[in-house]
Amino acid sequence: MSEHRRPFVLAVAGVLLVSSTAASCGDEPTDVRLGEATRGTVAEIVEAPGSVTARAAATVSAPAAGTLDDLRVEPGRRVSKGQVLAVIDAPELEARRRSAERALDEASRGGGGFSSSSGFSSVRRKTDKQAADAFEQARAAAARIADPALREVLLKQVDAANQQYSAASSAAAAALRSVERGVASLGEAVSSLSAAQRLQAQQAYELADAAVEALTLRAPVAGVVQFGGTAGASPSSLGDLLSSGGAAPAAAGGGSGLPGVDTAVPRGAYVAAGTPLFTVVDVSRLGLLAEVDETDVLLVKPGVKATVELDAATGSAYAASVRSIDLLPTTSARGGVSYKVRLDLTPGEDAPSPRPGMSAVIRLQVREADDAVTVPASAIINVDGRDTVWAVRGDSYERVPVTLGVQGEDIVQVTGGLDAGQRIAVSGADEIQPGDRPS
Repeated sequence: MSEHRRPFVLAVAGVLLVSSTAASCGDEPTDVRLGEATRGTVAEIVEAPGSVTARAAATVSAPAAGTLDDLRVEPGRRVSKGQVLAVIDAPELEARRRSAERALDEASRGGGGFSSSSGFSSVRRKTDKQAADAFEQARAAAARIADPALREVLLKQVDAANQQYSAASSAAAAALRSVERGVASLGEAVSSLSAAQRLQAQQAYELADAAVEALTLRAPVAGVVQFGGTAGASPSSLGDLLSSGGAAPAAAGGGSGLPGVDTAVPRGAYVAAGTPLFTVVDVSRLGLLAEVDETDVLLVKPGVKATVELDAATGSAYAASVRSIDLLPTTSARGGVSYKVRLDLTPGEDAPSPRPGMSAVIRLQVREADDAVTVPASAIINVDGRDTVWAVRGDSYERVPVTLGVQGEDIVQVTGGLDAGQRIAVSGADEIQPGDRPS
């Protein structure tokens, strides 16, 4: 749960202590102290735990089984979006592309290979079977790709090609029916079927080529390369590193995992489909993810300023501002309800550069009152459900109900019932009884 702290004073709203007194009708000493309400600035702070987040991160996995043939980056290197990271050698996919290329060359040279309607039907059935096999192989290859974004693109390409071929095949069938009714020549039907054959061969080659092209691994985002995957990270792009769900292969790479040995997959190693090879982390804009308790979240608005302390950078201060507040809650480990608040982080002057995932304490300045009538929080007592202070009126104490505004940790704003300069009991107020007189 977040800790709601009643704000510290930015411009000290000092309360002048005028006496430390044994204020009562008797002689027993008390801890009552007198002071005055004064004017100052009060800030209300909501304190919450959080962590540093990267702008985005994407894990690049092997799209198919093969050998890591060409490794072009080293850990820690900055890369641009689309830059080639590595190339995987997958002989099976490359052989399928070569076969599709030969079939395309044959189809491009033309030749229906028939002279009757029965021959036409036989060739059409053969072409349909070739198309179905090509689509099935392409769909199976796409389904093995671990990156969901790339997988979806290739599957949509397969579906679109299937629809195009189905339309061409249907046109060839319609042409044959026209020949059989005597309203079209066999040559027209041959032309229609030849077009379907060429389309099938072209689509089979393009789908096989797309599968091979996917073996060239490119950076999905600009950022810094880290070998292997991120525990719990999705293979797709993440809006905030470590802040969103999604399961991924637990292994960070295909290495030996032996102590002292880099677990990243080395050049020339065999990789299975779905093996996470690289994670590219975009740290161009760092942020924060805070967990704010339900009792405080209604005070938090976009644009609210915050100060940040990192466990890893003791003594360094950072500034931040609220970007958004989640609508749906999360449940903390202790069973409380909290809401995720996302902030933009400003690098601190002469402060270390944070890393994604570092723990932070975030103090959100949710409200502020300038030139306000202020009293110490210790002066406020609750009587019958009303906030009250003991004010000095004449030669005795008088109980005065007050209305509070911005509430700090040590100082609170009084918006009604009390004026600046009024003498009040600033501590020991619970020891005062009606009729007591300050000494």
